[in-house]
Amino acid sequence: MKPRDLDADLKLLETVRAHAQGRDFARAAALANRALAEGFEHPLLLNVAATHLEQQGRFPEALKLLERAVEIAPGDAPARHALGLCLQRLERPAEALVHVEALLKLQPNLAVAHASKGNALIALGALGRARDSHRRALELEPGNLAATAALASIATHRGEHAEARLWAERALTAAPGFPDAVLSLAAADLHDGAPERAESALRALLADPRAGAVDRARACGLLGDVLDSAGRYAGAFEAYAACNQLLRQIHRRHDRGMLAYGEALLAAEAAAGAARWAGPDSPAAPVREHVFLIGFPRSGTTLLEVVLDGHPEVASLEEHELLVEGVLHFLGEPLDLGRLARADEAELAPLRAAYWQRAQASGVKIAGKVFIDKHPLHTLKLPLIARLFPQAKILFAERDPRDVVLSCFRRRFRMNPAMYELLTLPGAAALYDLTLRFATAVEPRLGLALRRVRYETLVGDLEGETRAVCGFLGLESGAGLVDFASRAREREHATPSTAQLSRGLDRSGVGHWRHYVDALRPVLPTLAPWVARLGYEP
Repeated sequence: MKPRDLDADLKLLETVRAHAQGRDFARAAALANRALAEGFEHPLLLNVAATHLEQQGRFPEALKLLERAVEIAPGDAPARHALGLCLQRLERPAEALVHVEALLKLQPNLAVAHASKGNALIALGALGRARDSHRRALELEPGNLAATAALASIATHRGEHAEARLWAERALTAAPGFPDAVLSLAAADLHDGAPERAESALRALLADPRAGAVDRARACGLLGDVLDSAGRYAGAFEAYAACNQLLRQIHRRHDRGMLAYGEALLAAEAAAGAARWAGPDSPAAPVREHVFLIGFPRSGTTLLEVVLDGHPEVASLEEHELLVEGVLHFLGEPLDLGRLARADEAELAPLRAAYWQRAQASGVKIAGKVFIDKHPLHTLKLPLIARLFPQAKILFAERDPRDVVLSCFRRRFRMNPAMYELLTLPGAAALYDLTLRFATAVEPRLGLALRRVRYETLVGDLEGETRAVCGFLGLESGAGLVDFASRAREREHATPSTAQLSRGLDRSGVGHWRHYVDALRPVLPTLAPWVARLGYEP
C-alpha cells in the first residue's frame, strides 16, 4: 500500500475542520467521505461525515461512523461527545450516559459534557441528578444556554413554576424563542392563571419554522392543557390529538405489537388451564414486607405511592424495572405460561436474586422496610410475581375506565411499546381492556394478598383510605402522610403526575371524561364492561 502523505493529510484535516466550523457541512462531509473511501480513517472525518448524515435524519448510519471514531480514538473528546448525542437522538439515553461519563473522566471540566449528561438523565427520568449536572455546567460556563433551559424544564416537571420562570426568562433573554424555555414559561403562565399569555406563546412556537417535531409535539400537548383549563374542550382535544400524531411519527420504532403481545398473553393464560401461580413460600426477603403497586397508568398509583412513601417504615421505587431477568426467562415469545407454573426453585431462585440485586442497586435503602415496587403495568406480570414472590402483597389501583383512558391520551409518557399504544384512544382503550381481562383471569389463581384501592375513594377521603391501606400493609398510619405535595416536588424521577401532585390533592380529574364524551364515544363500547364491573355509573 502506498504510504500516505502526512502533510497532505494534515492540510485536508484543517480544510475539513474549517468548513465544519463555518457550518458548511455539505462541503466538509464531501471531503471527509472521499478521504474515508480512500482509506484515511480519522475521528474528525468520521465525526463530520456522521454530522451530515444526522442532518438528513440518517441516525443509525451516523451511529456506526461515530462508534468507529471512538473505537480508533477512545480519547477523542468531540467524537465521544458526538456519539453520546447521537445515542440520545436514537432514544438510547442509558448508552449515551455511559459515553458522556467516559468523556467526563477525560475532561472533568467540560461544560458541554455536563449539560449532555444532564439531558441524558432527564430522558431517564432522574431529575435530581440531572439538575446537579446542569448546575455544574453553568458553574463552568455561566452562559450555557442548554443547561439554563434544561433547569427550567426540570423545575417545570417538578411543579416548581416560580423557579422555572426565572431560568426560562434567563434563557429567552439570551436566545428569544428557544423552545424549551418557551414551554417552561408557558407552563408557568398556565399555573399562575394567565392561560391567554400561555396560549399566545405556544401558538407562536408552533408557527416558528425553526421548531422541530419534538418541540411542536410538546407545544401541542401543553396547548391542550391550556385550552382544557379554559373549558375549551373541543380545541383541547384537537391539540392533544395533534401532539400524539407527531409523537407517533417520532416514536414509530416503538410500534412493536404491544396489543398483539397482550392477546398472546391472554391465550397463554388460557392454555395454562387451571395452573396455580403461587408456589411454596420463597426464602425470606431482605425487606419487612414486599408490596407491588399495580393497575394501569393514570389510575392513581403515583398518588398512592407518594402518600405511602412519607411513612418512615416505607421504601419505594418509582417505576424501576426490577423484573428484567424474570421477564426475559419466562415472558418472552412464544409465550408458555405452563412452563412458568411448572418451574422449580432451582429455576426461580436466580431470577429472584437478580430482582433483589437490582432493587438494592437502586440506591434506596430497603432492608427491614415495607418495600413498595410501583409499576402500573406489572399487572401483566402477575403470574411471574406470584411464582417468584408468593408472600408479596398487591395494591391494585382502580379508577373510572373512561377517566383512565382519556388521561392516558392527554398525558406525555417516556416512550416504550406500551406507552406508544396510549397515543390513540382506540389503542389506549384496547390496552386497558387487555390488561384488565388478564388481571381478571389470573387473579383467582394467584394466591396473593390483594387489596383494591379506588382513586375516587382515595381523593375523596385521603386520610381514611390511607389508614385502611396502612392497615393492610401492617403499618401504623400517621397524619403526616397526607401532606405529600412537598415530597412530590423532591422526587428523583418524574411521571406525568408529578407536577400535578406538587400542588396537593386535586379532585378535578374525577369525571373529567364527561367533557370529552363525543371524542370518547368510539371507545365507550370497549370500556363499558369495565365501567359496569367496577361499579361506575354508565
